[in-house]
Amino acid sequence: MKPRHTGTTDQSTPSPYNITSDRNSYITGDEITVTLQTSSTPFRGFMLQAREVGGSGPVGSFSITDEQAQLLLCNALPNSAVTHTSKSLKYNITAIWRAPTSGRLKDIEFRATFVQNFSTYWLQVNSSKVIYSGEAVSNTTAVPIATTILPVNASISRTGCGTTKVCLSRPSDCDPATEANCYFLAVSASPTDSAIRFEMTGSSGGYISMGFSDDRQMGNDDIYICGLNSNSAIQVQHAYSTGRRAPDILSLGDVSDIQTSFLNGFISCSFTSRNTISTQRSLLYYLMFAYGPTNNGRIQFHIGTFISQTKVDILSPQPVSSNLPPIIKAHGALMLIAWMTTGSLGMLIARYLKAVKSCNEKFWFLTHVFLMVLSVAATIIAFILIFVHRRVWSGGAHPVLGCLVMILAFIQPVAALFRCGPNDKWRFIFRGAHTLNALAIKGLAVAAIFTGLSLVDYTQTQWSLKVMGGFVGWEALLYAIQDINFRHSQNGEEGASRWVKADVMLLFLYLLGNLPFLVTLLIGIGLS
Repeated sequence: MKPRHTGTTDQSTPSPYNITSDRNSYITGDEITVTLQTSSTPFRGFMLQAREVGGSGPVGSFSITDEQAQLLLCNALPNSAVTHTSKSLKYNITAIWRAPTSGRLKDIEFRATFVQNFSTYWLQVNSSKVIYSGEAVSNTTAVPIATTILPVNASISRTGCGTTKVCLSRPSDCDPATEANCYFLAVSASPTDSAIRFEMTGSSGGYISMGFSDDRQMGNDDIYICGLNSNSAIQVQHAYSTGRRAPDILSLGDVSDIQTSFLNGFISCSFTSRNTISTQRSLLYYLMFAYGPTNNGRIQFHIGTFISQTKVDILSPQPVSSNLPPIIKAHGALMLIAWMTTGSLGMLIARYLKAVKSCNEKFWFLTHVFLMVLSVAATIIAFILIFVHRRVWSGGAHPVLGCLVMILAFIQPVAALFRCGPNDKWRFIFRGAHTLNALAIKGLAVAAIFTGLSLVDYTQTQWSLKVMGGFVGWEALLYAIQDINFRHSQNGEEGASRWVKADVMLLFLYLLGNLPFLVTLLIGIGLS
């Protein structure tokens, strides 16, 4: 269970990661839910096995419900270990271990390797001991071992959404009673009674929470939290958020009929509250949902969140969407079109068509100017839209990259207006600076698009980032082919017209390959 990372050794410090199980004893054929989790720093890789205490080989078999995990064959035992499928950041992973149905069984412990990065990993991180308490009793009234594991508390569902209760979920319209990958919140209230009924569920190794807010920003929010306490039991807490730090825990107050569960890595809770909403200034609120890890019962910074697109009236149930506001979608679409299509075509035309003697100079120049002005105009509009909408600086590296793209894109046409003549001895300085600035814009724009997509793609596979990777790969391939063709065309006059035709055909080929990637990502942004 040691990573084959050349030149590295395991850490001697205590592991920041731990292993928990939902049982401390087992019998033959039992199923135990095992969770790998962190209270702060995420891990990228892992391997998990069950072993007899003091033993050196795996025991039993696993099944998985998490797309970030896969099964391994170890010591000739199928499904006897679990490991990662990618190096994405992970805060909790859940697997189901099944005890053997025969043999000489003993007390076991779950053992894992956690990899933080290539050179930092921990070996032999063990769970608490799980005691073997004997064989299953066989009789005619025994309940057979379940073969279907419900992902959540089946009592929470979409039934009544939009008619008797206000619901918010990710993915939109998912049903927590039947779908594993569903984060769900429902609020129902009566105009004749001060009681509000809450239902929440979602995959988390720490907590799930909901909040009432006057805006779409964190801060000044009335919050309810369902999370693991220091004894790994689910507790309901009432809190108030004052900004981007841990919320202040309040007295639970008049909360009753609490029902909670923690099963297969899913937290579910429902309860009735007669507390006054502390942000109450009107009957309309934005609904927020957040989830993340806990540390000894204290909630940590959330790893996922989504917010209703508009304010909702909890007394008047209606369909609620957590989709991105149209202004953010427009921002993303404009930046994508500008720097993956129109800007790229403009750069290709300036690079490869202007040097072809038989190509009309006016044609390539006007086409280049038109496409680049279109790209800069789209960038300016996208820049204005997002800052008018957000009004605050947030999003990590994405706004920094976006601002750099905006500044350099604005400089490019302004500098072109003051360029010297084609035959001026200093013309080479303009050409070099113009080219370098264009390459810098392109590189920064691609990085900005990647970081922007990562902010809005909440799917487990993050498919839009993979499509964007294919997009960039397609561009790089066509650039390389175009460059080879360009260099051949400069070797002599013979066959010049043939090279011109190849240049034009490659441009059309680039556009034909570009459009499917562009349309796919635009659809993805539209559905975000």
